[in-house]
Amino acid sequence: MDLKSSIIKEKLPQHIAVIMDGNGRWAKQHGKPRVFGHRNGVQAVREVTEAAAELGVPYLTLYAFSTENWNRPKMEVSALMRLLVETLHKEVKTLNKNNIRLLAIGDWAHLPEPTFHALLQGIEATRHNTHMTLTLALNYSARWEIAAAARALANRVATGELLPYQVDEHVFAQALSTHGIPDPELMIRTSGEHRISNFLLWQLAYTELYFTPVLWPDFRKEHLYEAILDYQQRERRFGKTSEQLAHEMQDPENR
Repeated sequence: MDLKSSIIKEKLPQHIAVIMDGNGRWAKQHGKPRVFGHRNGVQAVREVTEAAAELGVPYLTLYAFSTENWNRPKMEVSALMRLLVETLHKEVKTLNKNNIRLLAIGDWAHLPEPTFHALLQGIEATRHNTHMTLTLALNYSARWEIAAAARALANRVATGELLPYQVDEHVFAQALSTHGIPDPELMIRTSGEHRISNFLLWQLAYTELYFTPVLWPDFRKEHLYEAILDYQQRERRFGKTSEQLAHEMQDPENR
């Protein structure tokens, strides 16, 4: 069965977020150190990015490094940071070729200097691309993001720029690092874990969650197609009933 041809283009998720999990376990299965899994996970990043761009998904966000990951062995973290620099330098040409813009969210100003500069260079080199936006969550924590947004809004209230009653969901969302990017409609987590792990807690409020046992280095285009097809079988109600949705679909003004 050709999975790609079964996807309904009109029902594509506009934003897919991915928790790339299982690199360490994949390396262990192959009798290799954990960094071997991270290095092989780069191919999965390439495959998923290309597949999303080919389908016409406008936004793709990858959870690359969380604030909690600093607690891992120092050797693994250092190797991962070097790999990020190497990958960013290598992939910029491919991103430009495919008209993909690179962005980043998280406290990435506190990344090691080589990683920070490689990231800035990648963002600058691709900023005019328009086909798809690839966002890397680096040194990212959703609780950190929400707290930072709350502080920024509190400062605006303190200076009189904003009144307390004006802080609604829209204003709060604009203070997040994902402002200007629609909330994910589909979130994929690999490796069989069933957790959100401090990833986009605000933005995932109405996101469809898809969990797969496939370890990240083994994840390929076909696995992304499977996730999208599963998503397209779901009914997204946003608090409404199935009957309400059916009625809205029959009303020409709601089409």
